Parts: sequence; structure tokens; C-alpha cells
Amino acid sequence: MTDSPVALITGGGSGIGAAVARRLLDAGHQVTVTGRGEERLRAFAEELGRPDGLLTVVGHAAEYDQVRAAVELTLKEFGRLDTVVANAGFATHDTVAGGDPAGWSEMVLTNVLGPALLIRASIDALKETRGRIVLVGSVAGHVHGPGNFYGATKWAVTGLAENARREVTEFGVGVTLISPGRVETPFWDSNGSLPPGHLLTADQLAESIVWAIGQPSGVDVNTVVVRPIGQPN
Repeated sequence: MTDSPVALITGGGSGIGAAVARRLLDAGHQVTVTGRGEERLRAFAEELGRPDGLLTVVGHAAEYDQVRAAVELTLKEFGRLDTVVANAGFATHDTVAGGDPAGWSEMVLTNVLGPALLIRASIDALKETRGRIVLVGSVAGHVHGPGNFYGATKWAVTGLAENARREVTEFGVGVTLISPGRVETPFWDSNGSLPPGHLLTADQLAESIVWAIGQPSGVDVNTVVVRPIGQPN
């Protein structure tokens, strides 16, 4: 078993997840990142020089067998698990009144079921280390937007964070909801363009996530909303 803390990040091959992985590796953590794209994970590992402390696992965040397998591989490789970061998610960038329902099921499964499956798969290991669950939500999970179905999935994540906290706090496990505003990541690729105004970088948001992970033993920071200066909603 390693003496270094160990984190598992879903959707960790790009954007926010990759930025968190880089920071944790630099801080001496061992890190597992998961994602559906084998090529993207391979490129991420190559970019970092394939460090010994990085494990990449191909898997879908909304498939329980694959999530559980990632947890088991992490425990086999590193011997412990201190933090899980439920970061995998995406938006269809449409509305309930005018959008295309074809993409909604996958969005709901990834954004809502995925974090719940990660909690279920990792909780026994986190009890052992008195670790932390980090759920990446969104400002859209606190502020209503007209017809915003993606926002509805993030409202569900907001609720899941508090529901999970009430259950696992007695085991010494912390739960932190990180709700970012607009961040410049591949999240916007399917939208065709970035939103107007100033955006956070993935590295800026990663700093907040790593700060939450690094809280002293016995301290549970529960909800952190991070907006770029100038975002009104």
C-alpha cells in the first residue's frame, strides 16, 4: 500500500478532470483517471510522461460494473482510496420545449446516475481512509435557466451531494459539491462556440477542487460555488 493519498477522477482525460489530476500528481497523490475514450486517456498519459502514479482506466461513468472495476483496479494498484471526484458529465445544450430528446437519456445517466454509482462503488474504501467525495455540479444546479434540462440534471447533483453527506458523515467521509460557473473546456464543443464574457480556466477551477480535497482531517466543506468575475447569474 502506498503512503501517498489516492484519488479517482471520472472524466479525467480532459478539461476539469485532467487539470485536477495534474495538480494532484504534482502534490504527490497517486491518481486514477477514467473516461470512455481510450485514445484521449493515452494522449493524456503521454502528455504527462506516463508517471508511475497515474493509472488510466477506460470506462463509462454510468455503467456500474465499469465504475466498480475502476475502483477495484485502483485498490489493486495503489492499495487505498482517499478521494473520488465525480467529474464526468456533458450537456446537450438544448431546452425541454425545443430540444432533441434523443440525447437526454445519456445526459441524465451520465450526469445524475454516474455520481451515485461512484459513491456506491467507492464508499467502503473511503470509510477505511475517512476520505472525501467530490461532486462536480454547476451554477446551473443552483440558478434556474429557461428550459435548461442540463441544469435540471445538476440540480439533481446538488440534492445528491447533501443526501449523500447526511448518510456518510457518520462514517467519517466528507462530501463536497463544487459548482462552477462558465469554464473554458471541451464542454462547449457541442454548443459550437464558447459563451460570451469572461470564463474560468480548467486550472482555476481545479485549484478550488484541490483546496477542498486538502482540508484538514475532521473538516467538511460542503458547497463551493465558483464563478468567473462578471458572470451575473
